[in-house]
Amino acid sequence: MSQGPRSGLAAVSTALLAMSRHLEVRDVLKTIVASARELLDAQYAALGVPDDHGGFAQFVVDGVSEEQWRAIGPLPRQHGILAAMLHEARPERLADVRKDPRFEGWPSAHPDMSDFLGLPIRDGDEVIGALFLANKLRPAGGDPADPPCPGPEGSCGFTEDDEELLSILAQHAAIALTNARLYERSRELTIAEERSRLAHELHDAVSQKLFSLRLTAQAAAALVDRDPARAKGELHQVAVLAAEAADELRAAVVELRPAALDEDGLVATLRTHIQVLDRAHTARVTFAGHGVRVLPAAQEEAMLRVAQEALHNALRHSGAQHVDVTLERSGGGAVLRVTDDGSGFDPKGIRRAGRHLGLVSMRDRASGVGGALTVESAPGKGTTIELEVPGG
Repeated sequence: MSQGPRSGLAAVSTALLAMSRHLEVRDVLKTIVASARELLDAQYAALGVPDDHGGFAQFVVDGVSEEQWRAIGPLPRQHGILAAMLHEARPERLADVRKDPRFEGWPSAHPDMSDFLGLPIRDGDEVIGALFLANKLRPAGGDPADPPCPGPEGSCGFTEDDEELLSILAQHAAIALTNARLYERSRELTIAEERSRLAHELHDAVSQKLFSLRLTAQAAAALVDRDPARAKGELHQVAVLAAEAADELRAAVVELRPAALDEDGLVATLRTHIQVLDRAHTARVTFAGHGVRVLPAAQEEAMLRVAQEALHNALRHSGAQHVDVTLERSGGGAVLRVTDDGSGFDPKGIRRAGRHLGLVSMRDRASGVGGALTVESAPGKGTTIELEVPGG
């Protein structure tokens, strides 16, 4: 029994939702390829993003094992049928790709392919990718329980309906890929802004400390002969200033260290970050994480940055002896709490405190990912900063 319109529409809907769920370009590419192969019952699928030098900046495949992919060798160049799709921006539907005059062969480890369907992915007039499928496994509208076609030599062949369906998928793929690129560009700009902020902070704080250190050392040198007692006091101040400058540098280096969210996840990244702070400062800094699921990348980055800002405040401004960080699951989302036993502040002066403690920046990060930031504090009672983000 063939698939009805409703089940076919559900499959398309599922594929489109899967594409829109990711923000990282690589994840979007993988999802597009896997969705296309499953939706059109193909044995192989691939998507290439061209570079400006006749090759591909990224190339993602589905249906090929990792061992096969490694054996195939370098990424393909923009030649033959791939070049036609990219440069002429037109679909290609072939009964047997090997018999096409533009076919230039493939590496010995490459799987054998016959019938072929490929479409350019376009963003306006720009071709931003090439999506193609090979070896149709079942006839159009066939039941999944039906036996597959007998392989490349007797393949089912892609139909006009397949081309139309892949065209719809390619249009949505263009939107998903463009959005992912914009997101990554936004992240790059955010990182650049963070580094610029840290550079200014490093210059303002550490440079002033070093300038004071130099003046104090000069004063001590001038007093050594005529007033040894005062010289001793000045040298003590030199030691204090040097220690403060070292703390400033350590804090800046910790913030500049890239967050390994993609590789390690939020819990492991926070734990490592806090272990470094605990060693670098006299205050005791602890972390506990409880059952937190993987969150969307934007939420994880926001939680990390809010934690860093709150820790910075507690360790640099509050005089805290203990700072506790917890990360807990909350429904489908998570709650981050940073609690210190420092000097605290009066919530009535929140506007002044907000500028001083970076609360405006933290609130912006929270709202940017659909989260909520709350601050509890009182003079002499410490501070608790809490960020809650919803489930993805």
